[in-house]
Amino acid sequence: MPAAFIGHGSPMNAIESNRYTEAWRAFGRAVPKPRAVLVVSAHWYINATAVTAMPRPRTIHDFYGFPQQLFDVDYPAPGLPELAAEISDAVQPTWVGADVDAWGIDHGTWSVLVHAFPAADVPVVQLSINADKSFDYHLELGAKLAPLRESGVLVLGSGNVVHNLGGMSRQLADEGYDWAQRFDEDAKTTMLEDPTNAASLDGHPDFRNAAPTPDHFLPLLYLAGLAGAGDGKTDVLIDGYAFGSLSMTAYTLDLSCPEAGTAGSGGAGELPIDAPPDGSNM
Repeated sequence: MPAAFIGHGSPMNAIESNRYTEAWRAFGRAVPKPRAVLVVSAHWYINATAVTAMPRPRTIHDFYGFPQQLFDVDYPAPGLPELAAEISDAVQPTWVGADVDAWGIDHGTWSVLVHAFPAADVPVVQLSINADKSFDYHLELGAKLAPLRESGVLVLGSGNVVHNLGGMSRQLADEGYDWAQRFDEDAKTTMLEDPTNAASLDGHPDFRNAAPTPDHFLPLLYLAGLAGAGDGKTDVLIDGYAFGSLSMTAYTLDLSCPEAGTAGSGGAGELPIDAPPDGSNM
């Protein structure tokens, strides 16, 4: 099974059609139907490593200031409780807890999957990002997930390589600041040439601007770890910038999807209406 990292941007991408969402749709069409999707979302950033293990995960609307239409979105994909045990076995001796009732499917997951798998007929499981752990821990945990690919599990990271909400500008809807472009391009070189070095990107001179908090960057390390665990090939699915300080770059592992680069038009989803971006949980 292939794997991927998606730069998800604004939750508004869930209900809009643009060149990024069309690329996500092209990705979903190109992937063999998974047994399950295991998502590492920037928005489940807690002080533990855990997986969702409920049969019917709820759709979580974990954001503020967006239109009601977005809060009305429901993504009723089933869970796959037995996958929690498979994940725990695959990553030993790393401890992974089973969450049976606290979380569900957050917008970092469903804003992408409503396009990639619009029928919501593929089971979805989320893996939390442990905020207490080092970059190397996340890279290594990604590598340990590699055996799941052999059993039909699509591992998907969802975040943004560059994610600085405080620096966003409505006047730069489809542009990136110089520092955002520098970091994103250097990250791209790393992901395409030697993904195992991705954990060292925190030493990049533009990292503090690109990732003032690491939550949206860390899902990239799971794809980097998977890439390092085998001899697969990473490719850019789609790239671009939004509002100066967001990178929309997405990557695939072991999947060629040329349709994604030519599909659709238009910039990434809009900013929240009634809240500043850094107070909206984008």
